[in-house]
Amino acid sequence: MGKIGICACYDTFNYGSMLQTMATLKQLEIMGYEYEIINYSRKLTVDLLFRSIGRIPEELHERIIKKKKQKQMSAHPNIKVAIQQRNSCFKDFIETHFVDKLSEPCDTYKQLQIIATHYDAVLVGSDQLWTPRGYSTGFYNLMFVPDEIPKLAYATSFGVSSIPENKKGIAKRFLNRMNYISVRELCASEIVNELTGRDVPTVVDPTLLFSGDEWKKMVGERHILNYKYIFCYFLGNNPEQRREVEKLQQETGYKIVCIPHLDEFIEEDVEFGDEQLFNVGPAEFVNLIRHAEYICTDSFHGSVFSILNHKQFITFNRFKASDTNSRNSRIDSLFKQTDLQDRRFNGNLIDSIQCPIAYEQVEDSLIEMRKKSLDYLEKALGNTVK
Repeated sequence: MGKIGICACYDTFNYGSMLQTMATLKQLEIMGYEYEIINYSRKLTVDLLFRSIGRIPEELHERIIKKKKQKQMSAHPNIKVAIQQRNSCFKDFIETHFVDKLSEPCDTYKQLQIIATHYDAVLVGSDQLWTPRGYSTGFYNLMFVPDEIPKLAYATSFGVSSIPENKKGIAKRFLNRMNYISVRELCASEIVNELTGRDVPTVVDPTLLFSGDEWKKMVGERHILNYKYIFCYFLGNNPEQRREVEKLQQETGYKIVCIPHLDEFIEEDVEFGDEQLFNVGPAEFVNLIRHAEYICTDSFHGSVFSILNHKQFITFNRFKASDTNSRNSRIDSLFKQTDLQDRRFNGNLIDSIQCPIAYEQVEDSLIEMRKKSLDYLEKALGNTVK
């Protein structure tokens, strides 16, 4: 059987990214395929600079914001040290689960083009890898892969509900080069159809290919804390959401446990919660959800692992519906498919989070969704990897 090259976001210090990479690799192993994660770290070359010139205004804006956040964090040196400790947990996870599965390093587009010829097919997925701002790099959209080598996408996300007009041309081009496409969100299927005329399946995020019990075997089970707690996992900066959780704490008497400052330093979170955890890798993240009394989150994967572990949870919106950079669609799609729309925050956290969830029906939906997803994978890989 041939070898598959994997384009996955395995080295971003993010729980969801690492866990879905782990799940993707596990599923390929179950199916008996040989693979490598393509070990690409971009080196600034004239070619990359030319292709990325349209991103310069966005990147300058991001750097300004990042410097502002770093200045704010400088007043809290203990947090900086704690974040370094968390980063060490991520590095340990990469070392344990991914390092021996990496290809030879490549840091230029030319090297990418050469390494692509080593595979019988190249697979991209999952995560928000087709966000419009990243098209110019040519990596996650597989533009570096020669025409004659099959290109597949599993549960890949655009990250947005619509593609800007000035990005539709390149999106149409890379989508038309794909031999097999599956996407993670319902709206992503509509985007592909609009741009290419192709009807493509919506499949589950790789983390959902496995049940809560299967994840228990994959990452192990242990109690991180020995008391009852509300696990709070917020990526966005929405102070009013923290206030709602504090009301729930007053009602229940449970402690608030949180993992702060993941995507960015948030001043509001310096004093939020009864216990702030930093020595937490992806395995510990899953276990914190598994043993919590309640979960409050604005995260897609926070929601996923709450569902897999049959927890009482509520998901807040991280973005406003009017925000052009909103990533709410992936949660909208998941909740629609599992009939869990009532797990969105509706203004009354105390009542809504305690409302029972019909997890037997949710599991029935997940079983059907997994079957559809695995059918796609078996067909796509079976027809391209010999």
